[in-house]
Amino acid sequence: MILYRGKLAENSMQDRLIDSLKTDLYTPLCIKEPLPAEIVIDACDRLAKRVTDGEFDFIIKPFLKAYNIEYSRFREMTGLFSRESLEYKCRIELCDDESVIGGRVVRKRYPLGVLLHIAAGNVDVLPAYSVIEGLLSGNVNILKLPMGDSGLSVRILHELVLTEPELADYIYVFDVPSTETETLKKMADLCDAVVVWGGDAAVKAARVLADVDTKIIAWGHKLSFAYAECDADDKQLRALARSVCETNQLLCSSCQGIFVNTGSRDEQEKFAERFFRILLEENRRAVPIDYGMKAKNAINIYNERLEKNITGHKVLCKDGVSIIICDDSNLQLSYLYRSLWIKRLPIDDLFTLKHYKNHLQTAAVIANDPSDRKQICDILAKAGVVRITSAGAMSETISGAAHDGTYALREYSRIVETDIFDD
Repeated sequence: MILYRGKLAENSMQDRLIDSLKTDLYTPLCIKEPLPAEIVIDACDRLAKRVTDGEFDFIIKPFLKAYNIEYSRFREMTGLFSRESLEYKCRIELCDDESVIGGRVVRKRYPLGVLLHIAAGNVDVLPAYSVIEGLLSGNVNILKLPMGDSGLSVRILHELVLTEPELADYIYVFDVPSTETETLKKMADLCDAVVVWGGDAAVKAARVLADVDTKIIAWGHKLSFAYAECDADDKQLRALARSVCETNQLLCSSCQGIFVNTGSRDEQEKFAERFFRILLEENRRAVPIDYGMKAKNAINIYNERLEKNITGHKVLCKDGVSIIICDDSNLQLSYLYRSLWIKRLPIDDLFTLKHYKNHLQTAAVIANDPSDRKQICDILAKAGVVRITSAGAMSETISGAAHDGTYALREYSRIVETDIFDD
């Protein structure tokens, strides 16, 4: 299903509706005042209350079960749509008050205009949330659904329009495959910015679609990790293991592996064996991994074992979870679904992570001594990490938190300065 000016339509109508976009997109920007954030906040808050009251449980609970998402985590995510959360976000990210500079110039924030959101599919609520950020900053929004979308994003945005019909002119949702580049380019040509969620390939594809006068705003995919002292206590390691099991490492903020502050292979292996025991315990308490993903990882781990004489890797594996002990210090994606790497990286070499520049996102610091934590945090921040947390907080959803080191609502805005004309 697609969504066009507040109405659901079949995919078969998509091409005809896209041809009508140019006229319909610019109407609210031209004849209306910028969309007030309060209208968006009120609609989101009312819809969030209906969700938390269980009105949509008949849709949500089967979806959560299919994607191995705990209900408590979904409720936490729903909190991002509450009035309190969104008002706080706007206070942090926007400054809407007009100001006079130099005694003769009025400075005012305006939306960019039209945003094309090319969403990723690793978090099912994310496409809808991306559109809501566009609405909060006053923009008209086109959403390209990710491949294999469950339909939840369309349902959320449709319900939002039913809650507040004034939003109908500001939301368009299409199910255009990424292979239909001509159609995507047609949409991108109508937009002031393309908001792309995804890895390097997705960002490069967006740059090809967009003309030079169209802004590219890229979010993720980033890589996150933990940095641990060898003597870190079990409580911190357990919190990290729990986070790994809850997210299955699918988020940009999820831990892909652990760098250990040591140059000793023996200390590295002892740390890995200790963490592996804790990970097994947390795995038994968590929602089971999808059978297909468990089978895929079994093949990956089997290949790791076959190649261990070449790679030097040591593999710990049981009950579908695994640890790969490596000799290199490269930052890389793990096999996901409760499979981590553990590597040596002495603190004197920690700044070498700067090599990964804009791929760095969240780092959990696991150390017993406060002075050690402070030193590690300082080096990580200088190296380019944009979020530093305790062991269990890597993937917590926090209202007002930045996206990859910057604020989305500011990225979706522009500043207009107008002379005060003498009459």
